Amino acid sequence: MANLLREAVQRKRQFLIDELIKSGIYKINDKHLYEWTLSELEKEFKTIEKLLACQK
Repeated sequence: MANLLREAVQRKRQFLIDELIKSGIYKINDKHLYEWTLSELEKEFKTIEKLLACQK
């Protein structure tokens, strides 16, 4: 069970990293995306989604 949760978290992190990279974000404050926690990635992703929605 713990392995399934760990794998799900890793897949979610990788998805968010891929999406942020597509948006042109590689690192912020000298911290690369792969160093970020899932919560940090989700927060940044939501911010980018809002910005992109406002541009439409």
